Amino acid sequence: MARRGLPVSAPAAPAAAGPAPARMAAAPSVTGVFVRLKLSLLRNGLRVSRGRTVGWCIGVTFALLYALANGAGLIALRHNEHAPAASVTVAVVLGVGWAVVPLFFFGGDDTLDPTRLTMLPLRPRPLLTALMVSSLVGVGPLVTSLIVAGAVTSVAYGAAAAVVAVPAGVLVVAFCVALSRAVAAANTRLLTSRKGRDLALLSGLFVAVGAQLANLGAQSLSDSDGLDRADSAGHVLRWIPPATAVDAVRSTGRGAYGLAVLQLAMTAAAVALVLWWWHRSLVRLMVSPDASTIAAASESAAGGRARRGSRLRLRLRLPEGRTGTVMQRQFRYMWRDPRAKAALATGLAVGLLLPLIAVVQHGSVYQCLWAAGLLGVQMYNQFGTDGSAFWVVASATADRRDAELELRGRALSVAVVALPYVTVVTVGAAVLLGQVGSLAETLGLAYAFLGALLAVGCLASVRFPYAVPRDNPFANAAPGQSGLVVLNVIGGTLTGAALCLPVLGPVLALHLTGHHGLLWLALPAGAIYGAALAALAVRFTAPRLLDRLPEILATVRASS
Repeated sequence: MARRGLPVSAPAAPAAAGPAPARMAAAPSVTGVFVRLKLSLLRNGLRVSRGRTVGWCIGVTFALLYALANGAGLIALRHNEHAPAASVTVAVVLGVGWAVVPLFFFGGDDTLDPTRLTMLPLRPRPLLTALMVSSLVGVGPLVTSLIVAGAVTSVAYGAAAAVVAVPAGVLVVAFCVALSRAVAAANTRLLTSRKGRDLALLSGLFVAVGAQLANLGAQSLSDSDGLDRADSAGHVLRWIPPATAVDAVRSTGRGAYGLAVLQLAMTAAAVALVLWWWHRSLVRLMVSPDASTIAAASESAAGGRARRGSRLRLRLRLPEGRTGTVMQRQFRYMWRDPRAKAALATGLAVGLLLPLIAVVQHGSVYQCLWAAGLLGVQMYNQFGTDGSAFWVVASATADRRDAELELRGRALSVAVVALPYVTVVTVGAAVLLGQVGSLAETLGLAYAFLGALLAVGCLASVRFPYAVPRDNPFANAAPGQSGLVVLNVIGGTLTGAALCLPVLGPVLALHLTGHHGLLWLALPAGAIYGAALAALAVRFTAPRLLDRLPEILATVRASS
């Protein structure tokens, strides 16, 4: 029995125990594969065309020059008293920039989408390590490293500080890269959806607003006490990662070794927290169903009754009949259509930004008229944004009454958003500027201007419509119709301003004659005049809309 069992059991033991550790030890790391994959993506992207290669080289050259200039500027501040504030501010700005960029340029980097790797047999932890190392390969990390090197050098005094500067710089770069990846992973499904495309369409607006805010900050620093305010801000920013790592170098140079250790530990803890967030997002992306699955659909069905109730409440607050239906449809366009959403967000943001500039620069409350103007122009080309769907409106418009209700609903949908917004912005700017005495006349002129633009927008939408291309979200009009855009915007705005003369003239006369106590009359006069203009324009334009339905449909569906 024993002799018969030996051939079976004896050779089996080495075969089972030997190769398993060998196979585990021979398992290759995926980090090198990901690094080579990143380099291959960069190389193959440059092979698409010569123009792309030239553009990439020019962009990289300017980016490196910018980084070297910033690093040299920070090093030049080495013996300046404002160097610590500048260094920690640069670190915080880098962190914010790395966190925000994936939200706007997610589609420009395929390596930011981890869902492309869901079919591969990769566990989250090795995948996180490989993605982290490969993310350090590229122009962005190189530019960040150059700027961070200048920041830590500007506050490094002594051999101990120079030694601490190395891990501090590594922690700053690691925090920036990990935060960028964590934000991208946490918002992958949002950024690859329709809402993500809407966000990309709004990226230009955020960049423009951010540029204006940066300009305001630069102007405030140019004042006599601007650098003192920067130092005060630096005392707060030095405790916000990754600025804590940069300030740890300064603390080491001053001999505060305990504080330096604490600041480095805070930065390391922040990096660990970001990596943990990234790891959780990767696990969720790899194993959780997305919105197109049955499980997600069942979850969305659970809130169906609540959403239907909210829609019912919205419907009850709107006027009865076709006017309320048109308003509800326009509000849905404002919320769902990327182009309408971008136009409305631009009007709201810039309409608030310009009064904010007036407050910072101690300007005039009359700059709030921009809010009324930017929202009033939303009435222009109402039918062009419908595209080929305008045939539904045309088929449902049988008489003058239907045309009037259609125009009234579109005008009221703009007024419902614009009136409270203009009121809040104007009141807030007047209070902050200390010009409450000019509030009544400013609001009166704003209401009159808004009503005039609504009136002109009704006429322009019917008389001068133009097609809006659907395949290019950044184009305002179809080819050959750019002149109509200029005619609508510039000509309509000038016409609206001219229609405000019956309100503006008496206001100027009261100012010139010194009757300032009567300026409050501009508020009710402007409100009544603006409402009357809009109502008369709707009634006057309705017959022309009825007559021009075929021409408008042929125009707006040209590029749909």
